[in-house]
Amino acid sequence: MPSPVRRDVIRVDLSAGTVVRERVPDDWRHDFLGGKGLGARYLYAELDAGTDPLGPDNRLAFFLGPLSGYLPAESRYAAVTKSPLTGAFLDSYSGGSFADALAGALPEAFGLIVQGAADEPVQLTVADGDVTVESAADLWGADAAEVDDALAGSVACIGPAGENEVAYATVASDGGDHHAGRGGAGAVMGAKRLKAVAVHGDSPEPTPELAALRERYDDAYRDDDTGRWQAAGETVESVDFANEVGVLSTRGWQGGTFDDAGDIGVEAVREAATGRENEEDAVPGGFRVEAGDDESVPRGGALMSLGAGLGIDDFDDVARLGSVCDLLGMDAISAGNAVAWVMRAVDAAAVDFETDVDLAFGDADAAAALLEAIATRSTDLGDTLADGVEAARERHGAATVPTVKSMELPAYDPRGAAGMALAYATSDRGGCHRRARPVEREAFARDEWSDADRVATVVGAQNVRSTLWSLVVDDFAGETMWEDLGAEWLRAVGLDHDRASLATLGERVWTLVRLFNVREGFDRADDTLPELFEDPLPDGPAAGRTVDREAFEAMLDAYYAARGWSVEGLPTAETVDRLGLGPVVDDETPLGSAPAVTPVEHDPGRDYSP
Repeated sequence: MPSPVRRDVIRVDLSAGTVVRERVPDDWRHDFLGGKGLGARYLYAELDAGTDPLGPDNRLAFFLGPLSGYLPAESRYAAVTKSPLTGAFLDSYSGGSFADALAGALPEAFGLIVQGAADEPVQLTVADGDVTVESAADLWGADAAEVDDALAGSVACIGPAGENEVAYATVASDGGDHHAGRGGAGAVMGAKRLKAVAVHGDSPEPTPELAALRERYDDAYRDDDTGRWQAAGETVESVDFANEVGVLSTRGWQGGTFDDAGDIGVEAVREAATGRENEEDAVPGGFRVEAGDDESVPRGGALMSLGAGLGIDDFDDVARLGSVCDLLGMDAISAGNAVAWVMRAVDAAAVDFETDVDLAFGDADAAAALLEAIATRSTDLGDTLADGVEAARERHGAATVPTVKSMELPAYDPRGAAGMALAYATSDRGGCHRRARPVEREAFARDEWSDADRVATVVGAQNVRSTLWSLVVDDFAGETMWEDLGAEWLRAVGLDHDRASLATLGERVWTLVRLFNVREGFDRADDTLPELFEDPLPDGPAAGRTVDREAFEAMLDAYYAARGWSVEGLPTAETVDRLGLGPVVDDETPLGSAPAVTPVEHDPGRDYSP
């Protein structure tokens, strides 16, 4: 019996209290697949420029891909919306039981599109292909673990941070072990008064063809360098790597190495861990500490931001801070940067904050208290930081903790790898290392890389990952699919693609997201890095290195040319037509003139993985 083909979406209007099943146009399914691509197509079509991310007109999609439930490793879902942190397009991903259950409960649908806003707290219940809206008044105020305990099925929910519309609130599942982390999808849920989505469903049963594909790809992943690396330590080894090459942001971006990195790195985690479970988006999860302690060990990005970033070298303290973010439903990278911003301001005596604690680097108790104040907006300082570092800086004019498009950066310092400067600056959802991570190659060959290498690597990785995120495949296991980008999988469900068409699809999706952001007013001025990175790194193997502004601008010119965008960062009409986006683009989106420099050659299908 063939597997069900995903052709529908289920639209929930919380203002009207209605639930409607709609057919996805066939050309949308072919040209955008699902996940990121389909989410971009819906958001571009349905949101007007300037839509308030926290208003009822914003959409929040919980989207699967055409092969969700069958692909190798852990299933994922995509949370797609307009970000309240950046004002730009947002796609954030999470694994765990929720994605599998959603795939099983909605075998013929890509997922949910939620619009409007309820008058009182509600939850959605998904079972047997149907969705119902129910009261969640008794859950309002509960943290992620409490909601998970209270509801049957697999749950995606918000904690207090989402209820209070913290701009970097997450969507949590499995009691806070997994999160759609960056950019504030949880705040959008809070604004809609949507506390939780509870799904009753089992993993879908694959056809023999899909089962054989999964077995083959699972075996390939176990033998792959990335698979062995993740099995050995998930992403916690990122701390040790970043420290070794001198790009580990420390004490609020004041250094590139942390003397006590070993105390919070992979060996410290192994000593405390009794098991592992996969997780997404550099938000706390991963290893589980010794029995009797219910805290999860943060993954790499959180260990870096909550540990080295705050000058905290006690492993248990870092795990405790990760657990605070988990349960309250708050992105650990943004939250860690917000606390670091305060500590830098206090160190410099730039601002006199009225607090009950001594806000100093290395003080985990003070950090925990401030994290709770942010999630609950219970103090003036917490309320300010809940809107992000950029908002705090605008209000107080103090301290330098870097952001790109208002999103706080993860802890790889781009002064030690110029390719990361380009990756951060051009990331479509703001400062993010998940779109392209050239640092993991460039850091060991800094003097051998040319700007052409950097541009080709960043463009290629962004395109390929856009394809894989439209399939909604596990970020790491997906690297086993880079040879044909999932073409043989798609043929198994009746979608005709080859490697070349899927490479173009990734470029199409990336460009459509750029068009969405351009319509919101983003251009070259937003594809930049703060002046902080023009100061030399003070320590470590990358000591003395800076982001050279003139070289960076030239590299950005080359990046735009490679993409077929103008020097202002606007896709040209020729590029739009080449990618089949001509019928999609509306009159409100400005297009650019021809690029002014010769494009860097790049292979969109090349393996640009770390």
